[in-house]
Amino acid sequence: MVKIKIKPLGNKIVVQRSKAQTSKGGILLPDSAQERPREGIVIAMGPGKVDEDGQKISMSLNVGDRVLFTSYAGTEVKQDEEEYLILSEEDVLGILN
Repeated sequence: MVKIKIKPLGNKIVVQRSKAQTSKGGILLPDSAQERPREGIVIAMGPGKVDEDGQKISMSLNVGDRVLFTSYAGTEVKQDEEEYLILSEEDVLGILN
């Protein structure tokens, strides 16, 4: 498990983006030429969203879930030489099995 010093608030999650993979022909493209992976592992999450009535809506994700998210979702942050993505639960398209 990855230890991170970021504690997300509300319905925000911290995702460690999956590493880029080689092409089917075995060619590894430089970072500037390849599309960034749109999947990653949830490593931290906030307590959930609070609705207009003050009721907390719990998160439907768990730490350790492998998720698929939208292309331009979230904010990238660097910590201890690692890149993370902070995004809203709504930006997650689904959980990968």
